[in-house]
Amino acid sequence: MRDPSDFDAFYAGSVRRLISQMYAMTGSRTEAEDLVQEAYARAWQSWEKVSAYRDPEAWVRTVACRIRVSVWRKTVNRMAAHRRHGVEDEVPGASADYVAVVAALRRIPSEQRRAIVLHHLVGLSVEEVAQETGARPGTVKARLSRGRQAMAPYLSDIAPGPRPAAGPTDQEVSHHG
Repeated sequence: MRDPSDFDAFYAGSVRRLISQMYAMTGSRTEAEDLVQEAYARAWQSWEKVSAYRDPEAWVRTVACRIRVSVWRKTVNRMAAHRRHGVEDEVPGASADYVAVVAALRRIPSEQRRAIVLHHLVGLSVEEVAQETGARPGTVKARLSRGRQAMAPYLSDIAPGPRPAAGPTDQEVSHHG
């Protein structure tokens, strides 16, 4: 028999983290929330089985990723339109750095994105990422390396210097007038 209080505690202790992780993978807070909620609904339906797993949170995350792939296959045109319009400028509660990382993640291939999110944001080891994604540890290491390399230009701290003013400065105007 399913224990609602056990599931409620699991949900309360993991939902924000999973939404944040899925947001990093998808670039859309709304999509992340929808995917995670659907994954939790499926976890509740199979809670007796899922609660016995070593890491039920990994199960929910994997299901959310699979749902996303399924949704993506059905909505390729919608995703293309989403990419054209870019990342949401305002994400409540998210720091500018986090939004920048998500924007950079959106520019790299999904396998690299998933490996980076699971390793750097979720905190899984290379071996755990390999287990969750079904890839070999060497493949995960390559995806992490290539993904970090691909993201680097979008996360550079080097900003262009101030540009010279197009017209005369206030000081130049006052000397001539």
